[in-house]
Amino acid sequence: MTTLNEVANELKKWNKKTQLIYAFNGTGKTRLSVEFKNLIDPKRDENDDFNQKKIVYYNAFTQDLFYWDNDIENDIEPKLKIQPNVFTDWIFKVHGLSGEVIDIFQLYVNKKLEPKFNEDFSEVLFHFVSDNTPNDNVKISKGEESIFIWSIFYVLMKQIISELNITESDSRSTHEFDNLEYIFIDDPVSSLDENNLIEMAVNLARRIKESESDLKFIITTHSPLFYNVLHNSFKTDTTARRLILKKTEDGNYDLKDQKNDSPFAYHLYLKSEIERAIENNQIKKYHFNFLRNILEKTSTFLGYEKWADLLPNTSGGDSKPYETRLINISSHSKHSAEEYSEPTDNDKRVLKFLMQEINTMYHFQDNKLKRTK
Repeated sequence: MTTLNEVANELKKWNKKTQLIYAFNGTGKTRLSVEFKNLIDPKRDENDDFNQKKIVYYNAFTQDLFYWDNDIENDIEPKLKIQPNVFTDWIFKVHGLSGEVIDIFQLYVNKKLEPKFNEDFSEVLFHFVSDNTPNDNVKISKGEESIFIWSIFYVLMKQIISELNITESDSRSTHEFDNLEYIFIDDPVSSLDENNLIEMAVNLARRIKESESDLKFIITTHSPLFYNVLHNSFKTDTTARRLILKKTEDGNYDLKDQKNDSPFAYHLYLKSEIERAIENNQIKKYHFNFLRNILEKTSTFLGYEKWADLLPNTSGGDSKPYETRLINISSHSKHSAEEYSEPTDNDKRVLKFLMQEINTMYHFQDNKLKRTK
């Protein structure tokens, strides 16, 4: 297999109800979702009515429909704005399902955090309610924002499954989904904590298992935990296929079946990816996410309370500057393209230094890096 188009054709060829794919950040998961959409339904775009679609998908472009209006200078409260689109119009305007979206959202977050929509569902304000009294509006966290957007898509998916489970087409309340063949879900887990991530995976697996029609599902993720929960959920399901997608050094792609839920020594693979990027001077911001992930998993294994405890100290005996820099650089961006942007030269030097120190302090094998004088 060489191109993402060929990977998409491979996914189409397999007549499986569910295909679960693990791939690292930067592999091309979002591009794969677009390739697959163009393969299945090349003449349609996201603004076509549902009754014309063969595939609906959740990916970075879905999240880009939402953006914050932060007019601090004019003291305007933060509001999440929604660009005009068929997806949210169907949920909110056509079928009036905003209450169900709020219920799903509050399953994962503080029950007192309440979204409030404007009349035409183009803006959302968020506030905490105490003693039945709304407080000032707030800008929710990146993780809460991801959950909110996912909740809207989840309600849509629930409606699709419910309608298509009605065998007799004439008995369905809508025929908008009659031509639908696939739901493609690309990484709905951005910025989620582990508890929410596990609950989301469990709920998604349960919802897919409730589908009794010919509808097929493809799920891609960069999260080992999300992948493992779903992998175990479908372990005995003969209609499911579990896969791992890798990008080879020559820029080609390799899609392989993955029989168990631990396809690699995860932190060691991340370490090798960072070292390769350093060696080839191809460091991107997401490599700092890789390092933070290594530290999180290693600190848990070694019994440290915080991952920052593993960082080396400065000459003044303080690890805080490195922790702050890692947090700032590794924080998820609203726009996925920013994860692939170039860090500063100084940040690159810090990454190389930290990798060298961690290799020395915790006796990781270092096959690539040469110590910086």
